[in-house]
Amino acid sequence: MFDNKRAAPHRFAIMSQLHANCVQIGDYALLLRGPSGSGKSSISLRLIDAGGFLIADDRTDLVARDGRLIATSPATIAGLCEVRGLGIVRGLPQRPEGDVRVVIDLVDDPELVERMPHGTSEEICGISVARWTLCATDLALEAKIRVALALATGELRLES
Repeated sequence: MFDNKRAAPHRFAIMSQLHANCVQIGDYALLLRGPSGSGKSSISLRLIDAGGFLIADDRTDLVARDGRLIATSPATIAGLCEVRGLGIVRGLPQRPEGDVRVVIDLVDDPELVERMPHGTSEEICGISVARWTLCATDLALEAKIRVALALATGELRLES
C-alpha cells in the first residue's frame, strides 16, 4: 500500500532547454537570447574575454534547484563555442553550471530598446528571473549586461 504522507523517493525537477547562451560573471550567470546570427556567441566571447566563464553556447539546459534557476550545457556541446569566422572552439574558460539571475533578449534595432523600461521578469522552470532587452550592436553592451546582472542580484538598484 502506498503511504502518501511519506516523501516520494524521487523528485522530478522542472526542466527546460532554451536556444540561448549562458555566461557566468562573478557568482551568477546570465542567459543571452536572440535569433540565430544575433550575436549571442560573439557577445559571450567578449564577456568571457573580460573574465567571464562559458556555461553553454547555442542551447542551454535549465532546471529549478533549491529555488534557483541552474543552467548547464547539453553534454554533446559542453565546452564548445562557435566563433563565427573561425569555427567551433574548445578550451575557453568554462564552468559546468551557473545560477541564472538575468535574461538578456538581444535585438538588432536600437529603436526596440526602451529608454526607461520598467523592470520585467520571466518565469522559467517556475523561477522568476529578471529580463531586459538590449541592442546587440550597442557599444556599451557588455557594461550594460554587467549592470543588468548587478540589478538582478541586488548589488545595484533602480531609482523610481
